[in-house]
Amino acid sequence: MDKLKKKLMAFKDIFKDSNDINEKSVVGFISFIVMIVAMIVDLVTGWLGKPLVINEFIFNGFLWITIGSFGISGLEKVLKPKEKVEEQTEETN
Repeated sequence: MDKLKKKLMAFKDIFKDSNDINEKSVVGFISFIVMIVAMIVDLVTGWLGKPLVINEFIFNGFLWITIGSFGISGLEKVLKPKEKVEEQTEETN
């Protein structure tokens, strides 16, 4: 029972403003996994001779979610050190 309570508390901690998890990376990773699963299923059904009709709009939606999530996370990593350096220089002045 304690393990379940700890897991629920950990899941609840994801939604707090001060957590260690980068939500954008999690969403991007999940979207990427969905794209990979769709491609594998498409390959398997193609190999079996049955066409798998995935609406291009849906697949492109996951593509843009993945690109956007990882792009924003990457930009945050690149821009964050600059902000810290600027804050330190302002504190010394």
